[in-house]
Amino acid sequence: MTTVAERYNAAEKLKDQGKSEEAIAALEALVADEPDHVLSHLTLGRLYTLSAQFEKAIAHGVKACQLEPNEPFNFTALSLTYQRTFAGTQDHQFITLAEDARDEARRLESLR
Repeated sequence: MTTVAERYNAAEKLKDQGKSEEAIAALEALVADEPDHVLSHLTLGRLYTLSAQFEKAIAHGVKACQLEPNEPFNFTALSLTYQRTFAGTQDHQFITLAEDARDEARRLESLR
């Protein structure tokens, strides 16, 4: 039986080989089985951002923050997702959301 780490690493390898669609499919299958796997959500957020599927990217970024609400990195990643969503859509609401996520990352970092 394949472990969660092995499945994640296999998806990462696909991503590194430029096989984004295959990586997305593997990661979506992984989060279907293991919905709390934060690294998969973060990686899906990045892959969906790169393919301009911003709604899905944001959903996975938000999920990572919900799963680990005290992890500044997750909020930094979400801020970047919002920034890239703004760049792709020119919808200014995403600038405010990016700033909010950035501020939360900074707040959490200051608590460490």
